[in-house]
Amino acid sequence: MSTPKLSKVRRRDPFFEREVQKYPSPLPSREYITLTLEEQGRPVSVEHLCTLLDIAPFERDLFERRLRAMEREGELLRNRKGALILPEKVDLIPGRVIGHPDGYGFLVTDDQSDDLYLEPKQMDRVLHGDRALARVTGVDRRGRREGAIVEVLERANSLVVGRVFEEHGVRFVVPENRRINQKILLAPEEKAEGAKKGKKRGAVPEIRTGQVVVVEIIEQPTRYTQPIGRVKEVLGNYADPGMEIEIALRKHDLPFDFSPEAEAETKAIPDTVRKVDTAGREDLTHLPLVTIDGETARDFDDAVFAEKVGRGYRLVVAIADVSHYVKPGMALDHDAFSRGNSVYFPRRVIPMLPEKLSNGLCSLNPDVIRLSMVCDMQITSAGRIKEYRFYPAVFRSRARLTYTQVWNWISGAAQPEADAHVAVLPHLQTLYKLFQVLSKARDQRAAIDFETTETQMVFNDQGKIDTIIPVIRNDAHKLIEECMLAANVCAANFLEEHKQTCLYRVHQGPTPEKLEALRDFLKEFGLSIGGGDAPGARDYAELLDKVKDRPDAPLLQTVMLRSLRQAIYSPDNLGHFGLAYEAYTHFTSPIRRYPDLLVHRAIKAVLAGQRYKPEGYQDLILIPEKPFKRNGAQQRPAEAKTAKALPAETPKDKDHANWESIGLHCSATERRADEATRDVENWLKCFYMKERIGEVFDGTISTVVPFGIFVALDEVYVEGLVHVSELGEDYFHHDPVKHAMVGERSGVSYRLGGRVKVKLVRADLESGKVDFVLVKDGAGGRAARRNEAAPARDEERHAAPVAPRGKGSGKGGKGGKAAPVVRAEARGPVAKARPASRPAPRPVADEDRPTTYFGPPQGTASGAGDTIPAVPARRRKAPVAALLGGVPLPRVEEVPVPSAAKRSKDAEEGKPAKAKPAKPATAAAKKPAAKAKADGKAKKAAPARAKPAGKVSAKAAKPAKSVTKAAQPVAKAAVQATPKAAPKAARKTAPKTAGKAAAKPAVKRTKAG
Repeated sequence: MSTPKLSKVRRRDPFFEREVQKYPSPLPSREYITLTLEEQGRPVSVEHLCTLLDIAPFERDLFERRLRAMEREGELLRNRKGALILPEKVDLIPGRVIGHPDGYGFLVTDDQSDDLYLEPKQMDRVLHGDRALARVTGVDRRGRREGAIVEVLERANSLVVGRVFEEHGVRFVVPENRRINQKILLAPEEKAEGAKKGKKRGAVPEIRTGQVVVVEIIEQPTRYTQPIGRVKEVLGNYADPGMEIEIALRKHDLPFDFSPEAEAETKAIPDTVRKVDTAGREDLTHLPLVTIDGETARDFDDAVFAEKVGRGYRLVVAIADVSHYVKPGMALDHDAFSRGNSVYFPRRVIPMLPEKLSNGLCSLNPDVIRLSMVCDMQITSAGRIKEYRFYPAVFRSRARLTYTQVWNWISGAAQPEADAHVAVLPHLQTLYKLFQVLSKARDQRAAIDFETTETQMVFNDQGKIDTIIPVIRNDAHKLIEECMLAANVCAANFLEEHKQTCLYRVHQGPTPEKLEALRDFLKEFGLSIGGGDAPGARDYAELLDKVKDRPDAPLLQTVMLRSLRQAIYSPDNLGHFGLAYEAYTHFTSPIRRYPDLLVHRAIKAVLAGQRYKPEGYQDLILIPEKPFKRNGAQQRPAEAKTAKALPAETPKDKDHANWESIGLHCSATERRADEATRDVENWLKCFYMKERIGEVFDGTISTVVPFGIFVALDEVYVEGLVHVSELGEDYFHHDPVKHAMVGERSGVSYRLGGRVKVKLVRADLESGKVDFVLVKDGAGGRAARRNEAAPARDEERHAAPVAPRGKGSGKGGKGGKAAPVVRAEARGPVAKARPASRPAPRPVADEDRPTTYFGPPQGTASGAGDTIPAVPARRRKAPVAALLGGVPLPRVEEVPVPSAAKRSKDAEEGKPAKAKPAKPATAAAKKPAAKAKADGKAKKAAPARAKPAGKVSAKAAKPAKSVTKAAQPVAKAAVQATPKAAPKAARKTAPKTAGKAAAKPAVKRTKAG
C-alpha cells in the first residue's frame, strides 16, 4: 500500500521516516506531539491539536487512541477542562509504584532520577506495580524526596493470590505478595453465591476461611475505599502438598499454562524426526556422542564427543535444534518468550516449551535420531581454540550418562557393565584429558573460581522435606562445564566477527563504590587487591589464591563475591568479568533459555548469508517491578529500563533497541524465576524446621545487616535471623566496612564468617521466616562467645579465627541461591517461649534484608558467572535508638538532692550549696560549650563549689542557659540550697550561678551515652 499524500506540517515530523516504516498510514509521532505542545506553551484542546497537526477526520479515532496511550504512559495529562498538558510543565513525575510490606512505598521514576518516597497515606490509593503521576512535596529527614500521588495512570493488578479471612462478618483476602499491603474486601454477594448448595455451572466452590484463593479485583483502591474483589479460583488449603508452588506461580505472575494456539501447534508437530527434516544437514550418526546430566534430569539439550587429533583435540558439542520447530511468529514462540526460561521448583518444573518438545522431540534421548546445531572445535594441547565451525546436523546419542557414573568410571571406583557404556569409555577418557587441558587454560586465563556448596532436598511421601543433603560436585560436572564454555565462547566470537547483533551474557566488574568498600575491608586484614581503579579477573583470582589456605578464607571469599555485579543479557558486548572472556553468550540450552534460542536463530541467519532481526515482541516485554538497591540507594538497574524509553531514530538504532528490550526482558524473567524458586524453597525449609523448634545448632554468620545477623546452619543448610535485640545487653551498631555488629559499650563483635551456636525459636509458615537466638550458657557457651571474645580493637589486627572448611562442590547450585529468611512478628507458642523480661523483637522491614544466601560453612556463594551481590541495607541505630529517629539516648547520672535537715544546717552556717558535677551527658552538651569558648565567654572551667552570688556578674551567668539538660537537676539542687537569710540580690542570682558552676565540669567531662 502506497503512502498517502501528507501535508508539509505532517512531513515536518522529525520521526516521519520511522512512522512510515511502521504504519501504512502514519500518524504524528509521540515525539512530534510532545514537541507541538511544548511550542504552544499552554494547555491545548484535542480539537486544536488536531488542527495544528493537520489530522484528517478519518484519522481522528486512531489519533485519539495514540493520545490515550500517551496518557497511560504518563507522557500526557488532561486537566479539569479536558485540555492536554505536559506533566513536566506542572511538575509531575511519571513512574512505577513499588510497595513495601510496612505500608509505605516508592515511585521509581521513568527518567531514572532518584525515587520518590510515598508515605502510607499515599499508598492507600495505589497497589504495588501501578503506574502513576506524582508531585514532589519535600524532603524527609533522611534526605529522600517525598511525593504525593496525583493520578493513577495504569493498574498492574487484576488477579491477586491470597488467603481468605473473616472478621465481624466481613470477608477479605490478604495477598501473599507482602508488597500489596491492603486487604481486598470480598463483594457481599460472594458469600451467598459460594454457600449455595446447587451451584451453577462454572460457579466458585464454597469458600472457607484460611483457604488460598485467586481474587479478581473489580474495584481498585481509592483515597477513601479499599480494593474490592471476587474469588475467581479456590486453590485449596494453605498446607496442602504443592500449594507453595501454586502460590509462587501466581504471586510472581509466572505463565504455567500454554495458550490453546500453542497447544494446537504442538499437536501438529510430528512425534519423530522425518526424512525431510534432515535435508541439508551433516550426518554425525557415526560419532559416539553421549549426554551427561544429573540423575533427575529429564531434558537433555547437549551431547559431547572428543577425539585426539595430532597433538591437539577435536571437540564436538551438539545442541538440540529447537529453532527448527519453534519459528518466529508462532504461538509457541510467543509463549516461550513470555516465560523466558524454564523454572525448576523442587519436585516440579515449569518448562519453557511443551513437554512434547522439551522432553521429547528436542531432548537428546539415547538411540533416537535428533536434529542439532553443532559447534565443531579444534583445540591445541595448550587449551587454545584454534578453529571452529557451526553447522546443522543430525545424530544419535549413544548413551544417557550421569555425572556420578562418569566420575566413577574415570576415577576407577567402578567399571561400566553395559555394552554401550563399555564402548564409550575410551571417548570419555579422552574427554577427561581434554578437560584437564582446558582447566589449565582456565587457570592461565585467571578466571574467578569461587567454591560453593549445592544442596538437594529429599522429600517424603507427603511432598515435604525429609532431609537436605549437599551435592558433591566432581570433575564430571566440570568436564561438561568446560565443554559448554568453549561452545559459548565460539558462538559469541562467530556472531561478533560477522557483525550480527545478538544477546551477550554480560558480567561487569565491581562498581567504584563497591570496590572502595572491598579495599577498606581488606585493609583490616593487611591485604589489598591489584588493578588500581579497574581491577580485572586476574587480580581477583590472584587474591583468592593468596588467601585460600587462611582460616578466614571463606569470609574473604564471600566479601569479594559480593563486590561483583549481577550478570545480565545485553546486545552490547562488555565481556564477562568472572569468566575472563572478552565475549560470551549462551548457546547451549535452547530448551530452557530463550536467549539461547535467539542465538541459534542468529547463527543460522549468518550461515544463510542473512541478518536476523527479532520482531513482534514489544507487547510481551516484561518490565521488572522491584528496584534493586545499589550503592545504598534505591535505583532502577540497567535491566529495569523500559523498551519505550529506548531511542529509535534510525533503522540501526531501532534494531539495537529491540535487542536491548528483549535482553532486559530475559534478564527480568530470569530474576523472576529465581525469586519464585527462592520463595518455594524458603517455605519448604520453614515447614521442615517447624518441627525442630527448641533444638540447638552450630552455624556460621552468613550475612550482617543493621537489624541483626543471619546464620547458616552447618548440617541443615537452612538460614535464619538472630535479631539485634538478641545479641546481648548492649547497643549494637552495624559496621558495613568490617561486616560486623559491634557492641557500643562492651566492644563485642559479631562478624561475617564467625561461628556461633543458636537455638531455633520460631518458624513462621505465613512469611517463610526462621528466627534464632544465641546460645551462651552451658555446653554451647564457649562456641557462642567466640565472636565476643575479641573486642573491636582486636579485629584490627586480624579477623576472628574461623574453622577451616572443606572445598565446596561447585558453582551455581540452588543451595547457594536460597532466599534470606525475613522476620515477622512472633506469635503463638514462640512468643511464650521468650523470657518475660525480654520483649519479642520488633517486625523487620523486608527491604533491609539481603537477597542472597551465601551458604553454610562448606561454601559461600553462587557461581562467579551469575553473581547476585547482596543488597546494602540502610544504616540505622538499634535497637532503642531506632525508635527515636536514630538519636542515641544520653546516659545521665542523677544528682541526689540534699535533705531538708542538711539544707537547714547549711543555711544556719551561711554555707553556699555544694553542687556535684554531672557525669557523662550527651555529646550535644559539648556543642554549646565549644561555642561559648569560641566567643570568649568560657575561658576556664568553673569550680565545683558555687561562688557567692554577689560576686558573679549577670554576663558570666548567661552560658548556663545553653547547658544540656543533664545539668538541670544540679541547678535545681542549688536553688533549693540557697540560704533564706541571704540578701535579695543573692537569692536572685544564686540559681544561675549554681547552675553555671555545676554545668561547667559536666560540659568538659561529658561523653555520648
